Amino acid sequence: MALPFLRTDKTTIVDEAGRPVRLRGVGLGCWLMMEGYMLGGRNIAEHIVKQEFEKRLGREALDDFTRSFRETFIREDDVRRIKEWGASCIRLPFNYRLIQREGGAEDVLNEEGVSYLDRAIDWCEKHDLYCILDMHAAPGSQNHDWHSDSSGESTFFSDPREQERYCRLWGLLAGRYAERSCIAGYDVLNEPIVPISREGDVRTLYERVTKAIREVDARHMLFFEGTEWAQRIEFLGKPWDANSVYSIHTYLPTDFTFNFVPGLSYPVTDARITWEKKDSAAVLDEYCRFRDKQGVPLFDGEFGVQWRGGQFGESRWVGDMVELCNERDIHWTYWTYKTVANYIFPDGIFRYVQDPPWVHRAGAVSGWETFSSLWPTEREKMIESWKTENFTRNDALYDLLKKRFAVPQP
Repeated sequence: MALPFLRTDKTTIVDEAGRPVRLRGVGLGCWLMMEGYMLGGRNIAEHIVKQEFEKRLGREALDDFTRSFRETFIREDDVRRIKEWGASCIRLPFNYRLIQREGGAEDVLNEEGVSYLDRAIDWCEKHDLYCILDMHAAPGSQNHDWHSDSSGESTFFSDPREQERYCRLWGLLAGRYAERSCIAGYDVLNEPIVPISREGDVRTLYERVTKAIREVDARHMLFFEGTEWAQRIEFLGKPWDANSVYSIHTYLPTDFTFNFVPGLSYPVTDARITWEKKDSAAVLDEYCRFRDKQGVPLFDGEFGVQWRGGQFGESRWVGDMVELCNERDIHWTYWTYKTVANYIFPDGIFRYVQDPPWVHRAGAVSGWETFSSLWPTEREKMIESWKTENFTRNDALYDLLKKRFAVPQP
C-alpha cells in the first residue's frame, strides 16, 4: 500500500487524512554527491577529483568507478535498515551533474544518473519510508564550499543562465516524480550563501523555482533552506506557496561538533566559548517563534557531530538536539549515515575504520585522491570496502537515535 502524500497545515505536516506526520530520519550523504572528508581525503570538489581520475585513466575507467561506487555505497539493505530503526524518512542529497551531464541537452535528464534517484525512491516506497530529494550542488555552485561541488568559486547567483538551468532541472524532476507519494518533498537548494544585503535574491529565486515545479507538480511539499549554511531564515518571510517547509541546519558550536578545537567536551566550558543545552534551546526557540509567526513547518535537515570515542560528550550533544527538536515539533534528519572515520566534520552512524591503501590516513595523499592510482590493481577490494557491512556501526549513536525516532510529540 502506497504511503499517502504529505502536505502542510499551518505549522504541521499531515497526510491526506489530516493526521500529523513527523519526519525523522537520516541523510544519505556522499552517495550521489561525493565529499572528500567522507571518503577519507581532502575536501576537493567532486568534479575536480573526477577530472583528475579521467585524465589519468580515461573516460571508460571513470565511468566504471562512478557506476561501481553508486551501486555499492548505498543499497536497498541500507534503506531497509533505516526503516527498521524506526525512522520515517531519508534526506537524499544529489549533485545536479548526476541528472544532467555537462554539454548535454538542457531539456533532457541524464537517464543513467536519474536511475539512482529512481531506485532510491523505489526502495523507500517498498519499505514505507518518505524521501526528501535535496539538490546539494546546483549549476555554478550556490556556495564556495566543496559540498556544492565548488572549486572555491560560486557563480550561481551571478549567472542568470545557471539559475535558468537550475529551475529547468527542478521542473524536469518534478514532472518525473509528480505522482510518487513516498516523496515527502523537494529540498530545492542546499545551504545557499549570499551577502546579507542580497538575501532577497534567494527568495526571488525560490519563487521562480516554485513556479517551475508547480507547473508540473501541485502536490509535493517544497523545502526552502536559509542562507549562511541554512542558519538565517528571516528573509523568507511569509510563505509564497501554501505547501512550504522552512529548513535549518544546526551544528553549533562547530568548534566542538566539527572538532575544530580538539579536546573540547560538551557541555563546552572553554575560555572562548561556553555552550550547553539551554544555548541550543535558545537558538531553536528563536526559529520556532519565526515558524509560528509565519505559519510554516520547520525542518532541521542537518545536525551531527565528529565522533571521538564518545569521551567528549558527543552522545549528550546529539541527545539534547533530538530531544529539543522533538519537544518543539521540529522535523529532522541526522547528518550522516556513513563515512570513512576521520578527525573533523560530522561523521557517520556507520564508520569505515580500516586503513587500506585507498584510505591511507598517514599519507601525504589519502582517501579519494588515491583512487585513480589504485583503481587498476585494487578495484575489487575498493568496491567491497564501500559496502555498509564493512563499516563499523557506532552503537552508542545508533541506540540514541533509534530511541528517539519514535518518541511521540506533545
